[in-house]
Amino acid sequence: MRVLVTGGAGYIGSVITEELLREKHEVTVLDNLSKGHRSSVPDEARFVQCDLLEEDRIRQVLMERRIEAVVHMAASALVGESVQKPGDYYRNNIVASLSLANAMRDAGVLRIVYSSTAAVYGAPAKQPIVEDAPNAPTNPYGETKHAFQNALFWYSQAYNLQYTTLRYFNAAGATEKNGEFHDPETHLIPAILLVAAGKKPYIEIFGDDYPTRDGTCIRDYVHVMDLAQAHILALKASQGSAIYNLGCGGSGYSVKEVLDIARKVTGHPIPERCVARRPGDPPVLIASSEKIKKELGWKPRQQDLESIISSAWLWMQKHPHGYSA
Repeated sequence: MRVLVTGGAGYIGSVITEELLREKHEVTVLDNLSKGHRSSVPDEARFVQCDLLEEDRIRQVLMERRIEAVVHMAASALVGESVQKPGDYYRNNIVASLSLANAMRDAGVLRIVYSSTAAVYGAPAKQPIVEDAPNAPTNPYGETKHAFQNALFWYSQAYNLQYTTLRYFNAAGATEKNGEFHDPETHLIPAILLVAAGKKPYIEIFGDDYPTRDGTCIRDYVHVMDLAQAHILALKASQGSAIYNLGCGGSGYSVKEVLDIARKVTGHPIPERCVARRPGDPPVLIASSEKIKKELGWKPRQQDLESIISSAWLWMQKHPHGYSA
């Protein structure tokens, strides 16, 4: 299949590109490199540096490359930043995504796998979260991802665009080639590992007074390789539209529990400091992924958080400067 991966120079997008190529798909990566890294894109993939707001150019790429399906990863994806800069999130996650959808419509590309998020659920009372739980985002990030999901439904009605929406919980881990590297780093696991690597003095815990078992937020972590496999299964699925959660379920892990596992993996004490809560952070987000397991046969292969953190730590040790030379 000829696949376009938007945001394919980013953390998850680069791993999806790796897996698509391993399964002999023809991949074009489109990324504006505002957050992604050119060196994370495998040589076997064609790379196009382009912003999704450049609708004419996207249409041209889709037609010239005879793209058959799109994996849409490109987005702004930080909860705290979205509260501080909502305009950026509405532009990057809604306006730019509509530009992509319009270009797809015009080019006759009618299959998309959309990277969404557990943030669309807000702070649901019932855990684990199932796909038909109410969508009630508590921050602009979740709101903008939810808005484009709704747009996909109406595009499917008007233009027969077939979509699969994959709602990630917390992606983590690394492959041998690609791992998580942001500047600044705001995601919990790589931020913790930066302390273990001696690049930060301590890790900040954003609130320890949540109604959870130890007062810190609880999240569901899934290995980035398992996320990539879910996208490939979604591309292979028969025509139609669907929404799936992607997580490992169970009881999740609190911030303090993640810290303790990282201390075990790295052998480093990893000092911590509690600071104020971040606006928009729900206390608990744990997925039920039974639907995608039943319908697409997806099964996360690395469900143990120690092995997930170990893969991230190994990558960081081999790439001490991230994607920089």
